[in-house]
Amino acid sequence: MDALPQDEDLSNGPAWLRVRVGVLRSLGRPGATYWFALSVMLAIMCLGIACEAFQYTVGLGVANFDNPHMWSLYVSTFIFWIGMSHSGTLLSAILHLIQAEWRKPVYRFAEAMTVFSLLTAFIFIFIHVGRPWELYYGLPYPNERLLWPNWQSPLIWDAMAIGTYFLSSILFLYIGCIPDFAICRDNTSGWRARFYRTLALDWTGTGRQWRNFRVTYLTVACFMIPLAVSVHSIVATDFAVSQQPGWHITSFPPYFVAGALYSGCAAIITLFVILRYAFKFEEYLTLPILRKTVRLTFAIAMVWTYLNCIEFASVWYSHDQAAKDVLIQKATGSYAPFWWAMIFCGSVVPFALIVKRWQTSIPITFAVSLLLNVGMWLERWMIVSPTLSHDFYPWVWDHDQWPGLVSWGIVAGSFGFFCLMLMIFFKLVPSVSMHEVTPMLIRKHRSGA
Repeated sequence: MDALPQDEDLSNGPAWLRVRVGVLRSLGRPGATYWFALSVMLAIMCLGIACEAFQYTVGLGVANFDNPHMWSLYVSTFIFWIGMSHSGTLLSAILHLIQAEWRKPVYRFAEAMTVFSLLTAFIFIFIHVGRPWELYYGLPYPNERLLWPNWQSPLIWDAMAIGTYFLSSILFLYIGCIPDFAICRDNTSGWRARFYRTLALDWTGTGRQWRNFRVTYLTVACFMIPLAVSVHSIVATDFAVSQQPGWHITSFPPYFVAGALYSGCAAIITLFVILRYAFKFEEYLTLPILRKTVRLTFAIAMVWTYLNCIEFASVWYSHDQAAKDVLIQKATGSYAPFWWAMIFCGSVVPFALIVKRWQTSIPITFAVSLLLNVGMWLERWMIVSPTLSHDFYPWVWDHDQWPGLVSWGIVAGSFGFFCLMLMIFFKLVPSVSMHEVTPMLIRKHRSGA
């Protein structure tokens, strides 16, 4: 970064220089706070690795798995991470198609969140099966055993849909970064210059390159929208096609998609606040953009709440007594504190966002975004565990089986892994799109806003 003026006052400088210096400065040498946070996340991730190694050695019994609790915490967290991934790429693609100006400063870290959420979700597939060395049985490739996956299994649908979405999300993120990689290449030296030169693909900013870039990016964006919707719909179908009480519900696909958007938007607000202050991005991550993101989150929260009410009403007024018993068990049984906490965090807390003064309050929006994702994680757990503990047959009812400490350690480790990957990403890739934000600031300056 030696080619850049690091300490000069550029408040009156041209927009392109302010953006370039401000964003490239965030890629510079980390401070003590960054190293401390990185060490904490690394320690949490190592805790998860140690718990998984112990579980791998001893067996899934240490996770308190039994019949009927054969899914519980791991699958709930897997669904949470899959949901978390949706807002980044899906909202970025939709807002790009409608040419929403306020998308430009936030889409880069939102798309990065998508990639690392999917990567974390993949890890839970390995953890949950208990025999990760036999995962190749689910891969569709010719083999000497003449065995092929059962394409009627929703789990195979998951593997194909999520794998496609993961690769497409990486491609979508990478294409949008190419012009910024060229800027980094021209303003760095040493290993960083070589690193960015490889990723920039000889980008020079010619008119032909820009035309090809815009067409390619728009094409991938159009492809990502139906793909993102289909992925979480397929995850919802895993439950909806079963006969389990509380799962056999036709509204699950849109309900899961709305929940995915909800948790993703809440995470975008959390990252917005952290990056705004950690990297001093107040000029790009402005309060009007935060207000728009908050309003979008509130709108999705109301859609999710409406679909929740539809699910409760369809179960209550149906003739499926087993499903009704599961609903009653959620509200009044041993899971009641968590179920009501889900309702409070997911459907009551969002009403704090309708207060106009609070929509741009950094402490309030940050706290609300964390509570929203707590509610969304509880929502995934309330989908899985109560149904397993209150099945059709009374002799398998088990309401007192809770995940073991090893399970909680692995779940905590997944959050450490996710945060660690994001922190490394933010030091290697510009977290705000320079080539998108610069024209936005120029138009803002000319309009006198």
